[in-house]
Amino acid sequence: MAKKKKKSATAPKGDWIVTYSDMVTLLLCFFVALFQTDEAIPDQVQAMISSLNNIGMGVATGGSTVTAGKSANLGNTVSSLPSMDRGKSTGNSAERAMALFSPEVKSNKVRITHDERGIIISLASDAFFDSASARVNIEETRDILIRLAGMFNSADPNMVGRNFRIEGHTDSIPVSSNGPWESNWELSTARSIAILHYLTDLGVDEKRFQVSGFASTNPVATNDTPEGRAQNRRVDIVILDEAHL
Repeated sequence: MAKKKKKSATAPKGDWIVTYSDMVTLLLCFFVALFQTDEAIPDQVQAMISSLNNIGMGVATGGSTVTAGKSANLGNTVSSLPSMDRGKSTGNSAERAMALFSPEVKSNKVRITHDERGIIISLASDAFFDSASARVNIEETRDILIRLAGMFNSADPNMVGRNFRIEGHTDSIPVSSNGPWESNWELSTARSIAILHYLTDLGVDEKRFQVSGFASTNPVATNDTPEGRAQNRRVDIVILDEAHL
């Protein structure tokens, strides 16, 4: 009697991965729809990206999670100290500033950014000052300063109790030896103080401010081109985060 041939073992089909991938994609879309990017802070976004790196790879690496670990309770990192309310408040402040200075943002007179210190409102020095001068072109910029003071003095819960830091910056070209300034250090500091005086004249409490000048030591662009140097000539007003008050 002839023996029946055994069926050769075949590898399992991989059709299931298609359905699994579709499910993961749908879940991802669902959570992206719930996530409000205008209220996010960089640490939260990076945590989400890291937690999704290994999805669908078939490898259980462990430790990839969006939630804070035990060290958050010990205060080991600055970013984990504030609550989610901090992220919402800074997100709301940035959104309000973008709306308030939308025309100036489009014309490059004002730039809105964010770092670990808080919201940064950058005023282009070329719009606010003449070359090598610390006298504010008030005729050109009065409306911007009025809106700034109104924002700082508003009863908005996200603004009440906030402190501000005014930081002057220049490009890397040395000041003229025939001018009124010994160096860019004096010029950048004088421009910060000039902005401070106008804001306090408009009713903002001077006790809420810190003032400093950085000369050319903190550029945001290259100093090798006229466009880059123009970006570096600025006065930054930082709406300080609660962790940096």
